[in-house]
Amino acid sequence: EVQLVESGGGLVQPGGSLILSCAASGFTFSSYAMTWVRQAPGKGLEWVSGISSSGSSKYSADFVEGRFTISRDNAKNTLYLQLNSLKTEDTAMYYCAKELYSYWSGTYGSRGQGTQVTVSS
Repeated sequence: EVQLVESGGGLVQPGGSLILSCAASGFTFSSYAMTWVRQAPGKGLEWVSGISSSGSSKYSADFVEGRFTISRDNAKNTLYLQLNSLKTEDTAMYYCAKELYSYWSGTYGSRGQGTQVTVSS
């Protein structure tokens, strides 16, 4: 059974930083691309960033503007999202998701329960 457990969210001031983690189990983590998506209050799911199975290819949505960095540690079965220069509009529940293939395609299946990021002064 695929299990994805996000952590690292919290309350941070505008301009602050957070590191989100996603611990994966129940599948061969190193064989699959992974994705971060988010959902702001009252809005739909929004893709944030994706990474190939090896970590050699990374992709981000335009709104990221270089502020977020996706990475993975296949030895630890863990996906990360470094969030810098946070804005109030980044407030959302952040989810990690398992892609269908080793290359990133934006097509994902299972996702975790999420970790809340709140950006407020």
